[in-house]
Amino acid sequence: MKMFRNLFLKVNLLLMILLLAGCDIDFKKANLSSGKSGRDLESIKKDGVITAVTDFNSTNYFIYKGEPMGYQFDMLQAFAEHIGVKLELIAENNLDVAFKMLEDGEVDLFANNLTITAERKQRFLFTIPHSTTKQVLVQKKAAGYSPIRTPLDLAGKIVYVQKGSASAHRLKNLSEEIGAEIVIVEMAKYEADELIELVANGEIDFTVCDEDVAKVNAFYFDNIDIETPVSFDQNLAWAVNTYSTSLHEALNQWLEDFTQTAEYRIIKGKYFNNPFWARRVLSENVRIKMGHISMYDEGFKHASSSIDWDWRLFAALVYQESRFRHNVQSHMGAYGLMQFMPATADFFGVKHKTDPETQIRAGAKYLKWLEKRFDSIPDPEQRVKFILASYNAGLGHVIDARNLAKKHGKDPNVWDNNVDFFILNKSNPDYYCDTTVRYGYFRGDETYNYVKEIMQRYKHYQNILPN
Repeated sequence: MKMFRNLFLKVNLLLMILLLAGCDIDFKKANLSSGKSGRDLESIKKDGVITAVTDFNSTNYFIYKGEPMGYQFDMLQAFAEHIGVKLELIAENNLDVAFKMLEDGEVDLFANNLTITAERKQRFLFTIPHSTTKQVLVQKKAAGYSPIRTPLDLAGKIVYVQKGSASAHRLKNLSEEIGAEIVIVEMAKYEADELIELVANGEIDFTVCDEDVAKVNAFYFDNIDIETPVSFDQNLAWAVNTYSTSLHEALNQWLEDFTQTAEYRIIKGKYFNNPFWARRVLSENVRIKMGHISMYDEGFKHASSSIDWDWRLFAALVYQESRFRHNVQSHMGAYGLMQFMPATADFFGVKHKTDPETQIRAGAKYLKWLEKRFDSIPDPEQRVKFILASYNAGLGHVIDARNLAKKHGKDPNVWDNNVDFFILNKSNPDYYCDTTVRYGYFRGDETYNYVKEIMQRYKHYQNILPN
């Protein structure tokens, strides 16, 4: 009897183990289906886009003279090209929010100067280091004031740091090491650049940040002292979701090779070792943080409101056309901010001596005129792409491409992967000789890239200048 009871218990135990294993599998499936996981490399390549999050500051990601730039941005672009996909970038300066986005599968990659802590390792996969730095104390230089030169002297001092940053983590450890309280104030809405500016302006006494960032800001603020280290060298890495194992492996392989190249050394030197460049970038960033893209922003806002456009989209178009230069003339005769060709300029009353404000208003009128030609397109984003394509190529060539799309079983109301194919191939006699084509041969690669680049720049403007 005892033998049968033991056998019964063993069978029950086995069934329970199997049941728990099944529950675990179901939980993982539920976790995947709820979006609480990351995409892996195969899915990213299939979709043709990798989505990353980083922060907006003077080194990682910023807009300079209308163009997106930055250390993390350039690195991400290089990796995206390496795996053959497009980069979609999201700006988020709250590190906790960015980590949550990664954990929830909203982004594929968190690209930043991330230190690897025990708690973070439980939640994410970290790459091999992309660089190293140490944490330094930033304090203001002042006559008759002796700067702090040893971490022991931070006891009892108030130090402001970016919330969730390597600096915050380091200060907590330092407080334990010296056996005295350092009053650490973690700022969720401020990143390192902004805290350094507060020190330079005398609004706070101390902050701690990466030495690389401190050096760049010291090129701009000559009244800050950054000579006191508060840590040894630290490795800085990127992070991916724990489900993204093949992406993690691909990143490690790429970083191992890329960080040894001349291209990487150029990127690193450009953003961290060039005083002239740093001063110009920080000046530009101050302006952008005040909500400005160009000196013509007020004109863009007024004109955009008259045609129900986002002014940042209008600005992205103008940058593409003229780089915000109001008196530039192309070799084809296009003139001004909006680069009107002579016939279009005459129709809308734009002359060579016309002031920028009149050029902008005329540009808005032309966009409105084009929009009426596409009012049958229901999706607003797709309609904008047709308007942009027509602004560049002329309305006739876009109509031809729509007719070709309809004839070949594609959707004439969708630009992406439908009409854009035919504008791109309108230099092919198989298409431009078709009986549905009225406006003949056209080299459409410029128009195809024109639409893509404006929409990408618009997304960068949305990142950095929320409405």
